[in-house]
Amino acid sequence: MIFIPGKIVGIVTFPGVIVHELAHQLFCRIYKVPVFEVCYFQTEDPLGYVVHEKPSSDFQATMISIGPFFLNTIVGFLLGFPATVQYKFHNANVLDYLLIYLAVSIAMHAFPSTGDAKNLWEHITGKNSSILSRLLISPIVGFIYLGALGSYFWLDALYGAAVALGLPWLVIRWLA
Repeated sequence: MIFIPGKIVGIVTFPGVIVHELAHQLFCRIYKVPVFEVCYFQTEDPLGYVVHEKPSSDFQATMISIGPFFLNTIVGFLLGFPATVQYKFHNANVLDYLLIYLAVSIAMHAFPSTGDAKNLWEHITGKNSSILSRLLISPIVGFIYLGALGSYFWLDALYGAAVALGLPWLVIRWLA
């Protein structure tokens, strides 16, 4: 198995980092949680971040933390679909390959980061969270950490390829 440091992968796939942080900011706006600072991309650790006020509910905190999963997946699929159509019909050109790069890069950054998991865990273990919230949200935090562990085995890249190439290919096959 090839080992490439995550920072290098993040720099090569920087469009995904940007959309990931944009998703956090978007979900903050949706839930009216004030945002104090945003860094969409930098070459230092972390590659990007959003500093915001503490959400008022466990649901808001959860949605802000997992928002990139939804936005990056949708954007990755939408960018990959037209390129996959062209590739399937042997009409792909340089623009299609650029779209595939963007789609895979964006979709592979759909998984929330360990920082997102840490923030969510701190929120639900606070004194204002109910037992029910802790029971429902704790597995989400666990899955986020499992996803981070899976990135050592290229799970994020496989997910990105599946969303950007595999899912559009299945849709094309189903419609054709």
